[in-house]
Amino acid sequence: MQYTSLGRTGMKVSRICLGTMNFGPVTDEQEAFRIMDTALELGINFFDTANTYGGDGHRGRTEEIIGRWFAQGGGRRERVVLATKVYHQIDPNDGPNDAPGLSGYKLRRHLEASLRRLQTDHVELYQMHHVDRNVSWDELWEAFELFVLQGKVVYVGASNFAGWHLVKAQAAAQARHFLGLVSEQHKYHLLCRLPELEVLPAAMDLGIGVIPWSPLAGGLLGGNVFQAAPGSRSSHLRAEAERHRSQLEAFSQLCKELGETESTVALAWLLANPAITAPIVGPRTVQQLKDAVRAVEVTLTADVLRRLDEIFPGPGGPAPEAYAW
Repeated sequence: MQYTSLGRTGMKVSRICLGTMNFGPVTDEQEAFRIMDTALELGINFFDTANTYGGDGHRGRTEEIIGRWFAQGGGRRERVVLATKVYHQIDPNDGPNDAPGLSGYKLRRHLEASLRRLQTDHVELYQMHHVDRNVSWDELWEAFELFVLQGKVVYVGASNFAGWHLVKAQAAAQARHFLGLVSEQHKYHLLCRLPELEVLPAAMDLGIGVIPWSPLAGGLLGGNVFQAAPGSRSSHLRAEAERHRSQLEAFSQLCKELGETESTVALAWLLANPAITAPIVGPRTVQQLKDAVRAVEVTLTADVLRRLDEIFPGPGGPAPEAYAW
């Protein structure tokens, strides 16, 4: 495994981040335990979750599974850089404050609940799952500063922020002499390169590490969409795949020439970008996790990167050059 700093911090994280969204609704607890144990064996120390994961009617279940895994001991908690998120509905007892969004009130209550479910006294990275345009940064940073002072949170991250949200957040943090954001989780993959316009340049300039979610486009870049059996988990992607058939077939041909799987090349393409800290992989099985780690060992040549640009054209460079001059 390879490691890198999370944004401008001194904390090292693995170049592959273990996503846990499948734990509970798709992957049962024992298999989830095996996946997390295997992750540690493979050198993956960066785990991502959210307080809302667990499936309809079972929000919070994923954090509970991770907490029971930590409770087994053996240095599990000490070896993990743990990230969770807050924004969505999770506690009906909050009444009107249970609506999606952020506030000092909600952050405090939801952090305490996450810590209980996770059976830990702190998280290394506490992330806003979405921006809340109706809440001031003074209110948010005051809450996060307190969490850091209390030792319950080490660093603060964001998810699904636009480039200008990152700038506003950091300007407000700087005015308070606070570190602010160190990471941004963002939808980014070969079929979705819009972040190259604004988000990636802003993040790099501000020292914010980018953590791509859905790096395989929900399975479209996994290589078996057109062969999926009716009723299988990937068969529902067939209609979307047809829209990109020529691209996906050209991509598969390139991967065959390289002797690598489509998922490996898609992840390696992300890892080749200096803005990227670690793509989040969400394995349903131990084997899928092992397959994902192969990407860290693959270095794509300039010619291969050029061919990928031809198959999956980006927006044409960062703003404003991409749409001006």
